[in-house]
Amino acid sequence: MRLLLDANLSPKRIGSALEKRGHDVLSLAADAALGALDDPEVLQLAAGQERILVTRNSRDFAPLLREWAEAGSHHAGCILIWTFAHHEFGAIIEGVSELLRDRRDAEQWRDLTIAL
Repeated sequence: MRLLLDANLSPKRIGSALEKRGHDVLSLAADAALGALDDPEVLQLAAGQERILVTRNSRDFAPLLREWAEAGSHHAGCILIWTFAHHEFGAIIEGVSELLRDRRDAEQWRDLTIAL
């Protein structure tokens, strides 16, 4: 699956583990220019590259995703991590992996937002 990790998620601890599980991962924290994008630009990048956005920034992305839905804009999916702390790398990796196993087809993710 094609993923975009928001800047608040570790490219080494989370991104690398997801890559080892066969996912194509673009990590904003691994690139200073991408890490400087504001939230609407991040969602636009994820949508444009057909990547599922994975973020801990639920406070900002939940309303942004609602705005997109109301405007009829489409995205490739989003996983909002609400229940795990920043340092709970293993739990985040397992939670994201399980969600991706449950929905193996990218089309199943179109415009879907799931809280983890």
